[in-house]
Amino acid sequence: MLAVAEYGCWQSESMFAHELVLKQRTEILQALCSSGSTEHLERVLDILLSQGELIWEDYQDIQVPGRALYTKARQLLDLVYTKGVDTCALFLAALKQVLPDAQGSSLFFSGCCETLKEREQSQITCSQTLLTQRPSIVSKLQRCIDGTLEALAVSGHFTSEDCDEVRLPIHTPSQQARRLLDQVRSKGESAAEVVLNYIQQRQESGSPLNQEKLTPPKEFLKYQKKLSSSVSAQSCFLSNYGGTSHMSLDDIYTDGQLELAHDCADNQGPLSLEQIVGMVGTVNENADTVLVSGDAGSGKSTLLQRLHLLWARGSALQDFLLLFPFSCRRLNSEQRELSVQDLLFQHCCWPDREQEEIFQFILDHPHLVLFTFDGLDELKQSFSDEHRLCCPTQCAPVHILLFNLIQGSLMKGVRKVVTSRPEAVGPLLKKHLCKEVLLKGFSPSGIDCFLKKHHTDPMVAAKVLESLHSNNALLGLCHSPVLCWIVSQCHKELLCSGEGSPQTITDVYLMILQHFLQHQRPLQSTVALGWLQEHLKTVLHLGKLAFEGIGTSCYIFSGTDLETCGVTEDDICVGFLIQSKDMPSAHSKHYEFLHVTMQCFFAALYIVLSTNTDRSTIPKLFETQDMRETSLSGACFRACLSSNSQQEKALEREATTFETPNLQITATFVAGLLSGRHRSLWLHCCSTAMMEKKVRQVVRCLSKGMQKHFKSIPQPVEGEKKSMHAMPGFVWLIKCIYEMQESRIAKDAMSKLEVDHLKLTYCNIGPVECTALAYVLQHLRNPVGLQLDYNSVGDVGVEQLLPCLHICNSLYLRNNNITDEGIRKLIAKGIQCENFRKIALFNNKLTDACTQHFSNLLKAKQDFLSLKLGNNNITSKGAKQLAEGLKFHPSLQHLGLWGNKIGDEGAGALASALEHSKSLLWLSLVGNGVGSAGACALANIIKNSTSVEELWLTENCITRTGVECLIQALKHNTHVKSVWLRNNELTLQEVEEMTGLEPRLIF
Repeated sequence: MLAVAEYGCWQSESMFAHELVLKQRTEILQALCSSGSTEHLERVLDILLSQGELIWEDYQDIQVPGRALYTKARQLLDLVYTKGVDTCALFLAALKQVLPDAQGSSLFFSGCCETLKEREQSQITCSQTLLTQRPSIVSKLQRCIDGTLEALAVSGHFTSEDCDEVRLPIHTPSQQARRLLDQVRSKGESAAEVVLNYIQQRQESGSPLNQEKLTPPKEFLKYQKKLSSSVSAQSCFLSNYGGTSHMSLDDIYTDGQLELAHDCADNQGPLSLEQIVGMVGTVNENADTVLVSGDAGSGKSTLLQRLHLLWARGSALQDFLLLFPFSCRRLNSEQRELSVQDLLFQHCCWPDREQEEIFQFILDHPHLVLFTFDGLDELKQSFSDEHRLCCPTQCAPVHILLFNLIQGSLMKGVRKVVTSRPEAVGPLLKKHLCKEVLLKGFSPSGIDCFLKKHHTDPMVAAKVLESLHSNNALLGLCHSPVLCWIVSQCHKELLCSGEGSPQTITDVYLMILQHFLQHQRPLQSTVALGWLQEHLKTVLHLGKLAFEGIGTSCYIFSGTDLETCGVTEDDICVGFLIQSKDMPSAHSKHYEFLHVTMQCFFAALYIVLSTNTDRSTIPKLFETQDMRETSLSGACFRACLSSNSQQEKALEREATTFETPNLQITATFVAGLLSGRHRSLWLHCCSTAMMEKKVRQVVRCLSKGMQKHFKSIPQPVEGEKKSMHAMPGFVWLIKCIYEMQESRIAKDAMSKLEVDHLKLTYCNIGPVECTALAYVLQHLRNPVGLQLDYNSVGDVGVEQLLPCLHICNSLYLRNNNITDEGIRKLIAKGIQCENFRKIALFNNKLTDACTQHFSNLLKAKQDFLSLKLGNNNITSKGAKQLAEGLKFHPSLQHLGLWGNKIGDEGAGALASALEHSKSLLWLSLVGNGVGSAGACALANIIKNSTSVEELWLTENCITRTGVECLIQALKHNTHVKSVWLRNNELTLQEVEEMTGLEPRLIF
């Protein structure tokens, strides 16, 4: 009877699978094809072939060369549906196995995941073994393709043409393995036997199948040594900020905060440097490119430099025999058409001999090679996949080579690491990434570590840190490594500043300006505050150079460029211009600013101080979409500018992509420099009338920009709150207002904003932006819900937000790296804020230590409505502490603790506190290890609460006993709408039985 029941259950499930394939067709197609990679589809085909659900002819009909991916996927779905319920069930099981959790989460698989284990076939011949074991054999062959091909060639089964067809560089290693197996099938039983014997021999010899034993040519090993020596020499000293003091990278390097851009189950903490290029967090297995994105000054170049040095020393990345570092800033100046071979050998390291042999080794073993490209956002051209190249010996413009390397058309299998600012990376590029890593600057401990490394005198370091920690605004700025370096350089000025300590980014850059000018050429004038007037010519010369360069994406300048702008040797000696390391100095010197943000700062100084800029410069600067029409797109001062006029015109035609991020940074500095706090500096440098006119221009631009955002707010749907989903441009305007430090401007801007909910998700908001937001939003007339999910707020950012907490009726801080310390400060302030009634903090780093603070909040604020702390690290101990605050709380409506570890004990404590609640509407304890004892305790809430409507207990370990308690409680409460119990410890028969007894149970 049991066997009959099991068969009936399986048959019912299969029929359900047949229906699911039809109903979810659009979602399945999206899941299989959205990445643009064929890998998911091919892995599903492997499984269906191995299970016998597809015959070889079916496979060949789908895998027609040149056919579009979506067409192949649709044909597979048609075929699977036609073959019936069993094939549909196996197809869904294969899909669940193949798709990453993030992509498969939107699909329902009907419990078919175990079907694959039940379908076993006896293997009679070697060909059948290759077919039925195809998924595992593809995995085994990926890293030993060459050895397998050699075995097949030696045995006479494969010709050189067969081997070349398998090795086509456009194929990924897994695709090469499949092409090999497809070829073997046509060669007969003996060829299949050769493959299986080769795999078995490698396993018996103890050689890992994913790591082929290589014997590189002698000249290759010499080249490897030469390359590593060259990379080491380029990386051993800090190259950023000029490296003027020749600081050893070992002595100064401080880890930044590295996070994956996507949630990842296999990563439970911050990323290490090696994990950047590892498999952790991979979202597209068919791609080879890793993007490291971060704001200007977040440490991207230094991070790459550290990776290079560790590889060259043999301390890390030893899976890669060769590492080729590239600077996009230098590639900008390359006017020749190059092949990949030219690019590697001419821009990195030239082999002394046997260039062709070395390059062929690279082509044959791409997985042993790493390319890094620093500063993709500095490339003149925007990313495009229009011009496709597949041949590594074909010559093309450098940006075409780069784009094809990134997307994998060229040198498939070579790992590439690219750095860029996030604004410069669009969806077109992101679809070619295997993963994205976010570099978020220094953590609080990182700031301390950097300053201690920078100052060898512990007493000086301690004083600087003390000064920083007494100024929250400045501490927030120091999360940016470039600003932390500036503050450290100017420690004497900082310690002497007293109450005039820097508050804004402009303050910090003015401090470094004064530091450099007065240390290089001490002030001779006796006039107070005359240091800028004394060096005005130098500032204007450097400012003009920076101004012209920013407008045309020019970062490296020739001697001619400097001469045209009046830059003298004395101006260079001040220290803001340094000799470029990205350009060969055989013929003439080339220069660049210490950092791109420094170039933006000098461009802003020129706009503010010069009488030679067009009157429309400021308005156009703040309307970045119109930059092509402004005078900023004037003469192009470029490195290596040939006297050939045709080449000059070609350069100008190429300079069509203007960098909004750099223009916005420049505009931010302009706003800061025109602040009333700094106007005394300009008294002897330019006329008051001109300065006031520029101030009015900036204020008008900021007001106009804000109005544009406010007009985009849609009218609310009836019954819903009026909401504004702000874009990053809105945050930039807020930062500009903050830089001006004039409350009247902030008040005027906020007086016109009338919304109930302000959404700022995915806006790259860190502590610096939090400071600006609090400064401006505190002037809102009516309370709002402030949503800052998926940013980089952190504990310091939380502290910076406190001045505007009184105007927040709800605060959403999902995925923001907040710890218990940040919560301590937040709750201490929140208790004092009358409007503050809702908070959501899921996916942070909270532990039991935070629950005491929330308990105090609930005791102090009897009108608090919603508390959501899902996906943190709260245990039964924390749940008990929280229960103390809930016992007599009369108002809480929503409590979310999903994804923690409270167990039965914690569930019992919460149930005891909430069972007589007259306000609770919704409670979620999903994924908390709650068993039947906890479910029985929670049943008392259902039985006794007069308000509860939904209880979520999905993904726990509740058995029949616990569900029966819930059913009994539901008999006493008709107000409860649903109790969610999916993925608990119940059989299919029990689920059907319980659903029949109580339809409000959702399984």
